[in-house]
Amino acid sequence: MNLTLKIWRQKDASSKGQMVDYKVTEISEHMSFLEMMDVLNEQLVNSGEEPVAFDHDCREGICGMCSMYINGEAHGPDRGVTTCQLHMRMFKDGDTITIEPFRAAAFPVLKDLVVDRSSFDRIQHAGGYISVNTSGNTQDANSIPISKHAADEAMDAATCIGCGACVATCKNSSAMLFVGAKVSQYALLPQGQVEAADRVRNMVAQMDLEGFGNCTNTGACEVECPKGISLENIARMNRELMKASV
Repeated sequence: MNLTLKIWRQKDASSKGQMVDYKVTEISEHMSFLEMMDVLNEQLVNSGEEPVAFDHDCREGICGMCSMYINGEAHGPDRGVTTCQLHMRMFKDGDTITIEPFRAAAFPVLKDLVVDRSSFDRIQHAGGYISVNTSGNTQDANSIPISKHAADEAMDAATCIGCGACVATCKNSSAMLFVGAKVSQYALLPQGQVEAADRVRNMVAQMDLEGFGNCTNTGACEVECPKGISLENIARMNRELMKASV
């Protein structure tokens, strides 16, 4: 395939960015999107130009690092995949592909397609954990009875990889699907009950402090989420917050 790429280029966080056009040729439909970007960067390096900076790590849809807004959609036109799992067969020969970073006030652009998502880390630090007794009398997790329904729902919430697609696709730049998933995975298990009230209060407060918007129930976050995190997690977080506030 021969493609035209319109890519956001920005030297650093304090510089003004712009869209720049590039041409790539002989792209295989079997390539992943990031492999296509590798081809472009090799082309740029060979011609003495600065390669396009973008986040990536595992390239297996696990780490949540890859984050591109492709043709107006977080992670591109496919569903249930991250950018690294998106394949070029989703595009046609001669297509023009627009590639931007995730846009949100809480995700400032660092360079080109790389954004700072440390706001998610700070939300996690505010309460996304359980305190464990390490005195030698720690209870074995396998000895704690948990219903299969609760365990399944907790596991579904825990599949969130923190990529930020929910924020990028939300018209309000809301992080409530992310925070809802992190609150839910503990709220559904007995190990998370001891600190449940403090957890949800602190994580929601930190979310607001980071400058994320509120949820208006559009549902775009669930559609674009590569792991299919359900809106039910937002509802559960709101219930947990209401209980903690009484």
